[in-house]
This record gives sequence, C-alpha cells and structure tokens, in this order.
Amino acid sequence: MKTIVTFIAALLICSSCFAQSIDTKLKLIAQKEFPGDAAMQKFVYDKQKKSYNYMATVTDTEVKRFAEKEFPDDYSMQNFVYDKQVGDKAYMKKVTDMEVKKIATDQFEDDYSMQKFVYDKQVADKAYMQRATNRAAKKDAQEQFPDDYSMQKFVYDKAVN
Repeated sequence: MKTIVTFIAALLICSSCFAQSIDTKLKLIAQKEFPGDAAMQKFVYDKQKKSYNYMATVTDTEVKRFAEKEFPDDYSMQNFVYDKQVGDKAYMKKVTDMEVKKIATDQFEDDYSMQKFVYDKQVADKAYMQRATNRAAKKDAQEQFPDDYSMQKFVYDKAVN
C-alpha cells in the first residue's frame, strides 16, 4: 500500500513538473515572438496553450508526427498543419484518377497537402494535354515526360508559343 501511495505521489509531482515545463515553454515562445509586448505575449500564450491542448487530443498519429516534425516548437502551427493534412488526407482517399494519384504520392509520400496540390495540378494539366491540338508538340512533350502532365504542358506550351 505504501508503495502505491509513493508511486501516485511521484506521478503527481512529475505531472506537475511537466505542466510547469510546458507552461514555461509556452511563455518563452510568446516572449520570443513579442518581446516587450505583454498583451501580444498573452495572446500568443493563450493560442499556443489552446493548440497544445488540442494536439494532445488528436487521433491520427501519422499526421500528428508530421505536424510535430514540421513545427516542433510551435503548437499553433502544429494545429494548423494537422487540420490541413487531415482534410487533404481524406481528399486523397477519394480521388478517382489512380495514375495521377500515384504521381502525387510518389513525389510526396508523407505530405498530404502537397499530394493534393500535385494531384489537382496534374489532373488539370492532363485534361489540357488531352485537348492539345498540335500533334507533333504533344508527342514530343509526352515522350520527354511520359509520367508528368505538368511538364508535358510546359514543354508543349513552349513549343507552340
């Protein structure tokens, strides 16, 4: 029984120390961002604290790790990146052009926002190349970049303009 009480007391002390270290870290972030401006420091502190608490509750561990890696010392940016990545991950699960999806995922394996950007650009450029009328320029572009519609469009446009 004494061991359990000692363990619980140690756990409470550690959690208190951890909370103080997070609090200190958040205050330092705010002070660094706005030295000498107490009102802005409070604003940044509150925003960081809210984002820190939010990030403690998120469920997609893959995306959470990505956000933490991108912004290890900025919880507000982690929150922003996490939300954007989760939305873009869901988008990428629903895309229909698997050929273009492969282009996007091959280029950016862990970054769903960049996958979405590349996917959308490649789909638009693929449609453009399907409508291209200069057969010789189109063939040349496709031969140079068989797996990249954006580069095909670039080469094609250069050739016809």
